[in-house]
Amino acid sequence: MKFSIKYKFTFSIITFLMLAISGFSQEKTTLSGYVKDASNGEGMIGVGVFIQELKVGIATNAYGFYSITVPKGKYNVSYSFIGYIKDVKKVDLSNTNAKLDIELKEDSEQLQEVIISTKKEDDNVKNIEMSVAKIDMKTIQRMPALLGEVDVIRSIQLLPGVSTVGEGSSGFNVRGGGVDQNLVLLDEAPVYNSSHLFGFFSVFNPDAVKDVKLIKGGIPAQYGGRVSSILDVRMKEGNLKKTTVTGGIGTIFSRLSIEQPLVKDKGSMIVALRRSYIDVLAKPFLPSTLEGSQFYFYDFTAKANFKLNNKNTIFGSGYFGRDVFGSQFGFDWGNATGSARWNHVFNDKLFMNLTGYYSNYTYSLDSDLEKKNKQDSFRWNSEIKNLSLKPDFTLYANANNTISFGGQMIDYTFQPGKAIATSGGESRTIGLAEKFGREWAAYVGNEQKIGKAITLQYGLRYSLYDYLGKSKAYTFKEPTIAGTRRQVNKTEEFAAGELIQRYDNFEPRFSANIGLSKNTSLKLSYNRTAQYIHLLSNTVSASPLDVWTPSSNNIKPQISDQVAIGVFQNFNDNMYEFSVETYYKDLQNQIDYVPNSDLLLNPYVEGDLLNGKGRAYGAEFYLKKARGKFNGWLSYTLSRTERQVAGISKGEWFPSRFDKPHVLNVVALYDFRKRLNFSANFTFGSGTPATFPTEKFVWQGFALPNNYYDERNSSRIPPYHRLDLSATLINKRKLFKKVQGEWVFSIYNVYDRRNPFSVYVRQSPTVPDQTEAVRFAVFGSILPAATYNFKF
Repeated sequence: MKFSIKYKFTFSIITFLMLAISGFSQEKTTLSGYVKDASNGEGMIGVGVFIQELKVGIATNAYGFYSITVPKGKYNVSYSFIGYIKDVKKVDLSNTNAKLDIELKEDSEQLQEVIISTKKEDDNVKNIEMSVAKIDMKTIQRMPALLGEVDVIRSIQLLPGVSTVGEGSSGFNVRGGGVDQNLVLLDEAPVYNSSHLFGFFSVFNPDAVKDVKLIKGGIPAQYGGRVSSILDVRMKEGNLKKTTVTGGIGTIFSRLSIEQPLVKDKGSMIVALRRSYIDVLAKPFLPSTLEGSQFYFYDFTAKANFKLNNKNTIFGSGYFGRDVFGSQFGFDWGNATGSARWNHVFNDKLFMNLTGYYSNYTYSLDSDLEKKNKQDSFRWNSEIKNLSLKPDFTLYANANNTISFGGQMIDYTFQPGKAIATSGGESRTIGLAEKFGREWAAYVGNEQKIGKAITLQYGLRYSLYDYLGKSKAYTFKEPTIAGTRRQVNKTEEFAAGELIQRYDNFEPRFSANIGLSKNTSLKLSYNRTAQYIHLLSNTVSASPLDVWTPSSNNIKPQISDQVAIGVFQNFNDNMYEFSVETYYKDLQNQIDYVPNSDLLLNPYVEGDLLNGKGRAYGAEFYLKKARGKFNGWLSYTLSRTERQVAGISKGEWFPSRFDKPHVLNVVALYDFRKRLNFSANFTFGSGTPATFPTEKFVWQGFALPNNYYDERNSSRIPPYHRLDLSATLINKRKLFKKVQGEWVFSIYNVYDRRNPFSVYVRQSPTVPDQTEAVRFAVFGSILPAATYNFKF
């Protein structure tokens, strides 16, 4: 009998699980439960659960759940997490399985000194994870920030392997990848544009964020869909114990969040809001020609959870945010997400999380923001939206094996562009037809401990993608000259739901941790990932108006193979953490563009796209002082990122626009007194690549620049460097005996560096037949700010 690929993969999963389960011993018992924060009832991620007599342990999952199977007996079980009082329980597992829920209390003595690590001791050495960047929210809130507003995305850019092409660019780049190659998740729902205000702030309200984890390599099998990184952001669940209000009044926007128990110790909710007010403050000073200008952003975040019983908990969360920019003619963009999750404990060993989500990213251009002109106007809309169902299972087979398996279905709808043009009161609709895709995935993985020194994590993900009608599909002629526009050869019509093109990929994953000593380990990893959606952008940096498009009969899915190896070491009683990682990433089916490509409202846009390959390699160094009055970290990344595309740079390898060979970041935190602390950031980065003309032509008095050698990105703009300072003063007395307040004073760009965002060549306005280079900087001056934060 001949099986299809799907059935073969399903059969292999079932066989794998049956072999694992068959190894269980009847003489073993299981201890399971939840670990929560005693102050607010939030589930705690990554708490160490350790059986002292057996010297084996496990960590809680993303919902605070743990399960460990051991031989029958009586044990001392410790629960530990940095910044919390260690709790040791005597547990009798002689006769039957046991369930034990724990609440950990914060350690007031440790909290008197700065701690920039919320994980168990030696976690970075003993954990299987590598190429993973984490910053806890308490640290993020202490770091200097633009205009005094702490930000998740800008904070992770201070970690090794993470960068941006410059101030005012949306998103972030990981190990040389594009912004579209990062899967950004908010409570497991994807966010397609993670930036407010052209990249100056992220969409994540810090008052509502619980945990932030960036995975750059060694990606576990349960993640897929992007070829560079996974940014997994988890929202707070809301205080189960009491009502709390948190907020801040800043230079550019204000924020407010409310946490409220629904049913004490069973259900809670959190609502968080932000709104900028530059438009309100600037209105009295604007000239009459700019009346009606709109320049603001806002977002709304909400989450609720309810514990139905000991085995079932449900969650619901949502985000809605928008940016509006312009004067008469302008544009707006924003994200909307909603997710519902069901946690179910089948038994002491099997845990399930079932997630369904909706995500929608839209943007529009409008010639009449105020909607006053009904006779002549133009409005253009574009969007990407998707629905998904995602079951994830964790089987705690025994103390040495934790098996994860599950799947996902994602339904995509792309609207590349739809415009309504009104002239003389008559409207006409123009634009492109919607595109549809559907992605399926199934995975299985195991984290296995071999003795005391070796931990392995291995798995396999299978993904299948269908490009579907209703749509037109084009076939293009191959050009006679490589790197030039292709012309349409054939057009086919496909009915709704009809298959146009199918792709599938096996994506193996493997990681290993080899303990060299108590405080030193060697880690290595390999992962293959596939990405079936693409962001079309031929500008210096991605913008909110770039177009998302699916893989099709002309656009192949992106494929990435990455290997990494690193050494991790702690010393001086875990006071210092050090790591060095090297990596190599091979990229297939990378998109580039023909000269003068037309990406907007172009039905034949696929004829303007080029297909190439890429490579990225480098070394990342990281040194962190984890606690004490003075601490922080230093990170340095040495890397290269290159592309090779037929028809560009004579077919030779050239630097990609995200190539930054040297990036240095220094973060320093100093707890001067109990009520006063200081912090500083310094960052240095190589200038991004640029293509400059080597000659010019003069035609009818106009100077036309030209690159004679056809070399892409052969030059660089000047390097970027900046120093930021911050001070936080906690009020001595509570306002109205209830409100705890603090003042945050910050200075961004302390020594007034005019960092270039880009350098471009133009015709001289004074000498028409000459050209000149223009250096464009987003911020060219010092930016002081003050913010007042409160909580009660």
